[in-house]
Amino acid sequence: MPLLADWLLRHSVVMCLLLHSLVLMTFCFHHAATTCSKRCYCSESETGGKTVRCSNLQLTEIPEDIPNDTRRVYLDFNLFTTIPTNAFASLTNLIELDLSHNELNLLEPGAFRGLGSSLQFLDLSSNKLINLNPAAFEGLRARANLTNNHWHCDCKLQRAVLRVDLEPASLAGIVCQTSDPKEMGVEGRAFLLEPDIDLCVMMKRTTDVAMLVVMFGWFTMVISYLVYYVRANQEDARRHLEYLKSLPSRQGKSEDSSTISTVV
Repeated sequence: MPLLADWLLRHSVVMCLLLHSLVLMTFCFHHAATTCSKRCYCSESETGGKTVRCSNLQLTEIPEDIPNDTRRVYLDFNLFTTIPTNAFASLTNLIELDLSHNELNLLEPGAFRGLGSSLQFLDLSSNKLINLNPAAFEGLRARANLTNNHWHCDCKLQRAVLRVDLEPASLAGIVCQTSDPKEMGVEGRAFLLEPDIDLCVMMKRTTDVAMLVVMFGWFTMVISYLVYYVRANQEDARRHLEYLKSLPSRQGKSEDSSTISTVV
């Protein structure tokens, strides 16, 4: 019995230590996932969910320590120029993301990957976006604010709009600062509100002209080959005809020679 009691005592101590370690690890992981990002201000909303405010902090890169349970993130009035791929992939509960008043000019493919099922509002206003990259908005169906950017309206943008799944009203924020071709006269006008404007018309004309030039070149090559072929065959035919015409005279001379030889 003393041996059994001693065995149970030792194993109970080990089990207690393991249980204590497990609880401590769980607390640390939970604390790491829910604590606030450095330099940012966090608060809990009345409806539940964390709000992280990192506004006006002169940030140049997206913070990597935003808690996973965050519902709203405000990153406005900073110095971001690029949103890299998977920048918010861990924030699967995010419903609002504010990136307004930055220096954004590039959204990499998959920049908002992982937010498609949760994000409801995306603010990209007052940046330096020129082109619309559909790959950046992969799976995103949120309402977006795209106003006050340097949008360049051209055929590429017109085709990109058809591939973006954002709420249609979001695209009304694309106001053309420049356009290609310039003579279409869309500068300063909301692109979505100009359904009759075809910015791909110049490209289509260029393509048609290129096809005509290629067809004309091909046709010229065929005609040139036919002319060459006919002339080459005419020359060969002439030589062959001259050769045939020369055959009877040689045959006649041979017969005369044979006759003279016989007579002699």
